[in-house]
Amino acid sequence: MLFELSSELYAWIRGGLLFAALYSFLFFILNKRKQYLYYSLFLLCFFLYYLKNISYGKFDLIYDYINYPLLLLGLASYIAFGRDVLETKKKIPEWDRMIVLAMRSTFIIAFVFIGIQFFFGHNYQDRAFIFLMPIIAVFSVLTYFVLTKIEGKHVTYFIIGSVSYLTLAIAAYLLKMAFDNEHFMGLQPKLLMYLGALIEMLMTALLIGNKLKTYEKNKVKIENELVIKTKEMNDLKMTILQTQMDPHFLYNSLNSINNFVLQHDKEKASDYITKFSRLIREVLKNSTSLTIPLEDDLGILGLYIKLEQMRMIGGFDYIVTIDEGINLRDIQVPPLFMQPYIENAIWHGFNTKKNYKRISLSIYDEEDNIRCEIIDNGVGIKESQAKRAKYKSDRKPFGLKASEDRIKLLHENQKVYVIIEDISDHNNTGTKVTIKFPKKIL
Repeated sequence: MLFELSSELYAWIRGGLLFAALYSFLFFILNKRKQYLYYSLFLLCFFLYYLKNISYGKFDLIYDYINYPLLLLGLASYIAFGRDVLETKKKIPEWDRMIVLAMRSTFIIAFVFIGIQFFFGHNYQDRAFIFLMPIIAVFSVLTYFVLTKIEGKHVTYFIIGSVSYLTLAIAAYLLKMAFDNEHFMGLQPKLLMYLGALIEMLMTALLIGNKLKTYEKNKVKIENELVIKTKEMNDLKMTILQTQMDPHFLYNSLNSINNFVLQHDKEKASDYITKFSRLIREVLKNSTSLTIPLEDDLGILGLYIKLEQMRMIGGFDYIVTIDEGINLRDIQVPPLFMQPYIENAIWHGFNTKKNYKRISLSIYDEEDNIRCEIIDNGVGIKESQAKRAKYKSDRKPFGLKASEDRIKLLHENQKVYVIIEDISDHNNTGTKVTIKFPKKIL
């Protein structure tokens, strides 16, 4: 019969309680979040409580002792679950202390009921439970009122689920006491408890689903914020590196002007100062920019090289080759990111070289990447290092590491490499710098 507690409908509900308890416990095992353990204990207590309906007197003596304790232990577990899942300790700390007190008191009272059964009998358990019911009801109503201060759909689901179960359970108990466990309008009073349990499980499923959805949204938000913060940190690092490079570059240029003045070469000094002022204007214009078009950077680099060609005795050739089809305006690079490598070639590769000197810059299109090659016919890395050691030169190739770091930070180190190699052989000397980086900034 539909209204008999041994019927298939209630068996499905009892099975659902057991399955949900095991499933919730599995969640606890996997992620160690206590809220799933508490909910699992709540469901298990009420599953065991409902088994009495099909025990047919076999375990009456046992249930005389555990009937009310199961309800109270289940209630204590549910309070602990609600406290954890709603984060009352953080959201409503003042009332959270009352919730903890209620949870601990309910847990202790559950075992007191076993003592009542042992010393006084089941009738006294009924009286004690009737005395507790209004206290539980009043505390629950006050708690629901306070919980409304917490924002979120999960709070609404919790209140609906717990109010439904609590209301229907109390109604079932009162009907049972009033009608001495007989049918009420053809229905078993405990049917209301089953219905309350079903509603509570559905609301909790919605609550957990909402929490998981919120968690995923927050996870995506945090990941996006992390990307932004990482980008800001990289921009800051690039700015610091850039401020380290610019003063050094200016110092070298001013030192060259000083040399012309000391040589009393007014025309060269004047020409140099004119070109130098143009270069400074371009450098200052881009001093606050983390990136500029490659076309603009090549223009600034060209101005710098003209100054170095004027400074160096005998000068040197500078040859630029660019693959057709490369749109230099679309490619963003850190300002003066190739300048330190060319400066290094001039100051270290050409410093002691007497004959023909040449620097070639080639820019290649490699699908999604750009490859820049800077080749000089200077003395080479090994000989340069040997001469520096011999003459105890304290002039170091400043800016090479900073420049490499800037291009890698710009592309978050993805598919970026910088290789400096000595290409000297028996007949020729020189150095080759290869810089490869993506066309687009992620």
